Amino acid sequence: MSDGPKLLVIEDEQEIRRFLRVSLECHGYRLVEAATGREGILHAAGQQPDLLLLDLGLPDIDGLELIRQVRQWSQVPIVVLSARGREEEKVAALDAGADDYLTKPFGVGELLARIRVALRHALGTREGEEPVFVLERLRVDLVRRQVFVGEDEVHLTPIEYRLLATMIKHAGKVLTHRQLLKEVWGPDSVAERHYLRVYMAQLRRKIEADPARPRFLLTEPGVGYRLAAVPPAANT
Repeated sequence: MSDGPKLLVIEDEQEIRRFLRVSLECHGYRLVEAATGREGILHAAGQQPDLLLLDLGLPDIDGLELIRQVRQWSQVPIVVLSARGREEEKVAALDAGADDYLTKPFGVGELLARIRVALRHALGTREGEEPVFVLERLRVDLVRRQVFVGEDEVHLTPIEYRLLATMIKHAGKVLTHRQLLKEVWGPDSVAERHYLRVYMAQLRRKIEADPARPRFLLTEPGVGYRLAAVPPAANT
């Protein structure tokens, strides 16, 4: 247990911190706790955690501001745990730099899955982009810019490929509409959501067995999209 990933929990409610400690330590995680935003920032800088679990409703600093401050000097994964469940609040947290968002109450199984994905994504970012991405029957050679579904090569337009490559770069992470538009089309296109809807539909038709029930390119309603990084059954 002492060698497991170190998680920093920034949460002002003692009962929730106790619940998280009991739930996560038995799965091999080490926990550091902070009850205020300022204490959390100090621990984030001094304890070098592998991941942050953050409540937005802190008594001293708004959680969004904490995310922005941490992102000035660290790319540590941040998973938000909050009672704020409105879509615009999720979008704001993700745009500020959070990697994922869970609305309270949440199940332990889902939390563990989100933590694993965030940690894997962070590890991939540190080690560099893999030259070949594989997810079930989908295979993307990022060096040759080739896409295969099973044994069949799929021909994508430049924008379709750039959209897929961006999703692969952030596999498992929720990307807001604004983040995707900025990265694929540029900062002048962040309001053009119809671009994203059209090209995502085209991409799904080319790589999904059933575009109406996608297994790879998953919709986060009102927020954005996520490329599956775990078996699709775990995303249902």
